[in-house]
Order: sequence, then structure tokens, then C-alpha cells
Amino acid sequence: MAEKNHDDVRNVIRKSYAQVANGEISCGQNSNSCCCSSEVADAKALKMGYCAEDLDKLPEGANMGLGCGNPQAIADLEPGETVVDLGSGGGVDCFLAAIKVGEEGKVIGVDMTPEMISKARKNAEEGGFANVDFRLGEMEHLPIADASVDVIISNCVINLSPDKPSVFAEAMRVLKSGGRLAIMDIVSSAELPKDLKDKNELLSGCIAGAVTAEVNEKMLTEAGFVNIKIQPKEQSKQFIRDWVPDLNVEDYIVSAAIGAIKPGNRG
Repeated sequence: MAEKNHDDVRNVIRKSYAQVANGEISCGQNSNSCCCSSEVADAKALKMGYCAEDLDKLPEGANMGLGCGNPQAIADLEPGETVVDLGSGGGVDCFLAAIKVGEEGKVIGVDMTPEMISKARKNAEEGGFANVDFRLGEMEHLPIADASVDVIISNCVINLSPDKPSVFAEAMRVLKSGGRLAIMDIVSSAELPKDLKDKNELLSGCIAGAVTAEVNEKMLTEAGFVNIKIQPKEQSKQFIRDWVPDLNVEDYIVSAAIGAIKPGNRG
């Protein structure tokens, strides 16, 4: 990735996920970044920790079979909270969060791919989710006011950023005192071979951009977060193996639950 500037990286990823949103990539081309049938997408989600009851509450097409875990499981969302989802895609985690926070709460989905924003807005309208707002933007430059958010969630997206310290700095900026991060993401468990790291499809497929748990912890600490917990999920290697068959990427990466708190008392 060193030879690509930040915008080059974002353009590679944006192009890939525009194809996902438009249904131009079949599941066989990239099992992680693809637009699957609802049956296949639901099967993937169940392996990642979602429950069938929650999936049944989603608008048709919101679950696209993406992600590497279930941030809802670690977010402990409460009624009335304001939640931001970094890299909201078709809106699956936004809609589940919206149910948890209720009518008095609010969920903001941020995604840098216009096609994803259009898809998510359509899903919100069809599902009747009036407390969800989808905004076009980059997670390194969030279109959100200072100290206005209770919880930030994200599902297998921050690894895609070419400027991860800025993502965590922005998260710190928009969170209220005592606000929290609840993230599922890919971390590297071994150095990825250079020939794999240089593949664009592995960058947009949530593999080549991963960094170690130690590097993530360092970046979160430098951003000012406390109570940092990073818990690798070894069982995730079972579904990671299917992302890019025959390349053994599960030897180099693992899904992890990442939690952290912004210092201060909750209002």
C-alpha cells in the first residue's frame, strides 16, 4: 500500500463497493465483498454472530453478506442514544441499532460510496426507519458535529482506511464524554506476504489493509481513548477461509471485537 496515496486507495475501495451496491459482483468473485442472495447473506450473517430473529426485522436487501462480526453484540445500546455507523453500506447495522435506540434515539450511517448511500436510503424508506439518517462522507472526515454521539459502531470497515489514526481522531471528536466505540474489524495476526498485500481485490476485501491488535491499541491510545479492549475471535477463521479460497488468508488475519471509551462522565 505504500506506493498508493490515500485517494488512490479510497478510489479502489469506492469502485469495488459501488459494484457491490449495484449487484455487479457475484458471490463467486469475492465472497466477502459481494451482493449475495438473501439466503446466502443471511447464512453468512448467522456465522458472524447475528441471530435469525434480528435478521427477520431488516428491510429486503439491507443485509448484503458483508462484515466480519456483529457490533450489536458488544455495543450495549440503550433507548434514546445517538449512534454512528462507520461504513454503513446497505444499512444492516444501522437498522438493528435503530430498533435498539427506539424512536427517541437516532442512528447516522456514514459511507463514502454514493451507490451505497442511495441503496441504504431506499432500504430505510421501505422499512419505515424514520430515526436513521444516511450521510455521504469519509470516516476520516466525518460529517458530524463535535461531541454529539453516544456510540460509534463499525463492521469490518476501519481496516479499509489508508489513514486509520484520522479515523480514531474523528471518532474521539464526535463522541460525547464517556462515549464508546463498539467495533468488529479485521486485525492481522501475521505479516501478509507482499504479493498478497499488493492485490487491490484483497485491499477492498478487508484483508490487505489490516494491522495488528497492538497497532490498533496504540492508535486508539494516541487518539485519547481509555479502557481499550481488543478480543480476537479465532472462530472467525472458519468464515474468513471462504473469502478468498486457496490463498490461505486465514493464516494472516482474524476478526476482533474492539471496544474503547472516551474519557469523561456520560451525560
